[in-house]
Amino acid sequence: MKLKKYFIVGALLTMIIGCGKDSGDSREKADNVVMIQIAYENNPGEPFDLACNEWKRLIEEKSKGTMKAETYPSSQLGSKNDLIDQMIAGDSVITLADGAFYADRGVVDMGITFGPYLFENWDEAWKLTESEWWKEQTKLLEKKGLKMLAANWIYGDRHTLSKKPIRKPEDFSGMKIRVPNNEIQVKGIEVMGATPTPMPLGDTYTALQQGTIDGLENPLPVLYNGKYQEVAKYLTLDAHVKNFTTLICGTSFFNSLTPEQQNILLESAKEAGEFNNKLQLKLENELIEKFKAEGVEIIKIDSEAFKEKAKKFYTLPEFTEKWTKDLYNKVNQAKK
Repeated sequence: MKLKKYFIVGALLTMIIGCGKDSGDSREKADNVVMIQIAYENNPGEPFDLACNEWKRLIEEKSKGTMKAETYPSSQLGSKNDLIDQMIAGDSVITLADGAFYADRGVVDMGITFGPYLFENWDEAWKLTESEWWKEQTKLLEKKGLKMLAANWIYGDRHTLSKKPIRKPEDFSGMKIRVPNNEIQVKGIEVMGATPTPMPLGDTYTALQQGTIDGLENPLPVLYNGKYQEVAKYLTLDAHVKNFTTLICGTSFFNSLTPEQQNILLESAKEAGEFNNKLQLKLENELIEKFKAEGVEIIKIDSEAFKEKAKKFYTLPEFTEKWTKDLYNKVNQAKK
């Protein structure tokens, strides 16, 4: 009986030790998985959100599970500036950002890419992002702690949705228009004659509802999915910015990855961008019809009058005194 008793106890101890080892091994494997947080202001269902979820799938598939990504829409992890601060601090966060934000982070020349009416079409934007000028700018960005992963994502033409009709530049006068909190976009809408009102996108619906602002500008999917058409009934198709966007992470986080992981992140980001672009272009006409169905008046404009007004932006001393000499002409050459 004693022998049997010792055998049972021994077997139990072996099982406990074995379980402990398996648990430790599991923890070790979990520790080796790179966890990534893809965070953004866009709401679920927008093309950008769908593309980020496709990017998550690609990252996990290409890395065979050694890299995991989670998406955080609707500003769950904070504003864009909050996210950029987190990246610079070393967190494994990814978000979208544009030249306007990079200008505020010290790469001042990149701000011009968000100037009003800079691009005539998407081809001009892609030529610029493939130019030597662009490569120089991304290197400067890395020195500021931000690594660009992709620059081929269409965010969309930025239009204006408002409570009062805007048919000509003069109609902007006295109107408070919500813009993101960066100097480029503040001045971009100001030269059109509006009063810029910077605020997080997540606060915009209530501000519009309460009359704190008279309108906002953004691409059609963002405007529609934010349900702003419930409280603003005039959509002006001014397309004042041809908004391509870029995906970034912190340089320190990127450098902590293996070369294979870095390639996976870069390749999948570009691939997801192509997925995003197909969604964005397909949706444009559909969304205009949806706006109409919800009682929104669609206003088509004489863009030449707006472009003429916007020229002042490229001569503002706030920018020209900081930009590289003759920057406007250099960029125009690089995009052709």
